[in-house]
Amino acid sequence: MEEKKRSRRPRIGERRDGFEGYSSERGYRKPYNGGQQKSSYKSEHRGNREGYSYGEDQPRTESRRYNSYSESTRHGEARFSKRNEGYRKPYNPTKERPVEGRFGATAPKKGRPAPKPKVNKAPEPLLYKAPFSPDEPIRLNKYLSTAGVCSRREADEMIQRGEVKVNGVKITELGTKILFGDVVTIKDKVVTPEHKVYVLLNKPKNCVTTMSDPEGRLTVMDIISKACPERIFPVGRLDRNTTGVLLLTNDGELASKLTHPQYVKKKIYYVCTDKDVTEEDMQRIADGIELSDGPIHADAISYATETDKDQIGIEIHSGRNRIIRRIFESLGYKVKKLDRVYFAGLTKKDLPRGRWRYLTKEEVNMLHMGAFE
Repeated sequence: MEEKKRSRRPRIGERRDGFEGYSSERGYRKPYNGGQQKSSYKSEHRGNREGYSYGEDQPRTESRRYNSYSESTRHGEARFSKRNEGYRKPYNPTKERPVEGRFGATAPKKGRPAPKPKVNKAPEPLLYKAPFSPDEPIRLNKYLSTAGVCSRREADEMIQRGEVKVNGVKITELGTKILFGDVVTIKDKVVTPEHKVYVLLNKPKNCVTTMSDPEGRLTVMDIISKACPERIFPVGRLDRNTTGVLLLTNDGELASKLTHPQYVKKKIYYVCTDKDVTEEDMQRIADGIELSDGPIHADAISYATETDKDQIGIEIHSGRNRIIRRIFESLGYKVKKLDRVYFAGLTKKDLPRGRWRYLTKEEVNMLHMGAFE
C-alpha cells in the first residue's frame, strides 16, 4: 500500500513563507519604518560621539529556568514539586548530637567559648593624599580653597576686598604665598586645612539638597551626618523629589570645577512621564527647544525600552535649575519620576536608595584629572 502523503509541518524555529511582512491572502505589506527601528534620537550638536542605551533588553542566550526544583520544563507545571532526592550525607551516630538550647538554638560544646556576635563596623573615610607639601610655600587662594572655604576665584575676590589676614596683616595683593605654619584668618576666624572627604549619596525622594531646612524637612546633611566630622557640602543640587547621584565634599576647588559653566559635566537622567512621549517630541528635544532662559538641547535621548514610551533616558550637560522638568513641561508632559543615574563619571551602582559611600582614591584622582566628561 502506498503510504499516505503527510503535509510537512514547519519545525520549531523554522520560518514560514511570507513571514517578513508578507501574506498570501493580504499581499505584500511594507514593514514599519522600512524594517529599521530608530533606537535613539541624537542631537546634531553631538557630532560623531557615540550614543548610550538606557535599559534596552538584552537577548536571551539560554532558556529560562523557572524553578531549580521543578521536574517539568513547562512554565507553571510542577513548579512546586518535591525536591529531587539526591545523595545526602548520612548522620554520623558516633558523634554527639547537637544539644538544643532553651530557645531552640544549638548550644556550644563543652570546653569551647561561645562565638562572639559579628558587629558591622561603620565605614571609615579614606585618607587622601595631601594637596600640597607643608614645607613649601603655597598661594593664599589655593590655601583657602584647600581648606574648603571657597573656590580659588572666590578667594581672590575675598583677598581684593581685604577680608583675609595672614599673621594679623591684611592681604590685598593677588598671588601672595604663605607657609604652612602661618595663621590665616577671615573676619577674625582662623582658617585651618581639613582632611578632604568625598561622599557619594544616592539621594532619596522627599529630601532637600540644603545644609539645613527651616521647615524641618529631611535634608541630605541629615542622611550623611555620621560620615565625617568635617563640614562637607553638596556639589550642585537636586530637587526635593528628584533622586539619584549626588556628590558631597569639602574640596572647594573640585566642587568649582564640577559646577562651573566652563567645565560642564555630563549627566544622565531616567525620566518617567504621565503619558507616552511622541517621536516628534523626542526629535525636538534632540534638535533643541526654546525656554524662558534660552535654547536647550539634549546630547542624546531615547526610550528606555521599545514598548514603554513614557520612560525616557536623556543625556545632557547643562546645569540650569530644573532643566529636565522644564524641557518636558514645555512640551505638555508632566514628569512623574526623575532619577539621576550618572554625574561626571560617578554612578549609583551597588548603592541602594538613601545610602552613601566614600569615593575611592581612584575615583577622586579621576575627578581631579578631569578624565570624565
